[in-house]
Amino acid sequence: MKYVQFIVKRLLHSVLVLFGLSILIFVIARVIPGDPARMALGPRAPESVVEKFREALHLNDPIHIQYYYWIRGAVRGDFGYSILTKRSVTTDIKEFFPATLELMLLTGIIMSVFGIGLGIASARHANKWIDNAVRVMSYLGVCTPAYVFAILFLLIFGYLLNWLPTIGRLSPWIDYPPAITGLITVDSLLAGNFEAFWDSFKHLIMPSVALALGPMAQEARITRASMADNLQRDFIALERSQAIPERRIMSRFLLRISIIPTVSVLGLDFASQLGWAFLVELIFNWPGLSRYGIQVMLNKDLNGITAVIMVIGVMFLVVNIIVDIIVSWLDPRIRLGAERSQ
Repeated sequence: MKYVQFIVKRLLHSVLVLFGLSILIFVIARVIPGDPARMALGPRAPESVVEKFREALHLNDPIHIQYYYWIRGAVRGDFGYSILTKRSVTTDIKEFFPATLELMLLTGIIMSVFGIGLGIASARHANKWIDNAVRVMSYLGVCTPAYVFAILFLLIFGYLLNWLPTIGRLSPWIDYPPAITGLITVDSLLAGNFEAFWDSFKHLIMPSVALALGPMAQEARITRASMADNLQRDFIALERSQAIPERRIMSRFLLRISIIPTVSVLGLDFASQLGWAFLVELIFNWPGLSRYGIQVMLNKDLNGITAVIMVIGVMFLVVNIIVDIIVSWLDPRIRLGAERSQ
């Protein structure tokens, strides 16, 4: 029960953080040089029309009054009107967010499975060729930007070998499944359209792998370092003295405590990809939220800017809460500490 109270307390703290983030982003968006009304209507629009547009957006009011009108609409799911797409920002978010979320989910799976797996293999075969190969791959992955991998994959697997589709979420000759979740792979399975599922999955492979390689290398290094450190602990020596098989020591005792730092970093990497995936989305013509976010920033679309950053902020908070739950499950000492602090 006390552990549930701890989770509820974290949720309440997250709401306060989100409220502070909304104030900060709203103020920053409003003090950026430039006239949003003039940018929306164009340089040839009469001043009287521009002035009416300013009044409609409450741009002539003090900034705290502007924030009041914005937060009142945001709580109801109304982020205002986008001067870029000429429609509701909420409609834009509903259209672009599922594409990025689908991309991030596959990226997260690749990061976690292969990152932790490579770290385990490297730790089990320390100072051998496997460890050295993983180490070199980790250095390359960490220092190489995701867009470089994206361009290489596009040239090699898209154009040279012609193994994978290059742009978009679905091939033009395949019908989109009924929109239920917005995730084409999931909607295709729900509709029983396996052709659309396989085609959409192939479209996901190159951008998701390009995004995952850098964080995956980092997770591999952290897992390897954590396992190597814990191998020197007294409890591992005690288990080895009792003739427990090495494989069981690795899987049951060592891995659970060693992946805690990896899980923490993995959560941050997953959430940060929402904001840093715009170049990969641009290369593969992926209609995602990150690409939309850059477009609204370049066009000084204030409502679009604040909405995108708020969505990314919510994702960070959700991921952090999930990470806290997973870490407390992996290490009961954290859970007991949370209960004692209540």
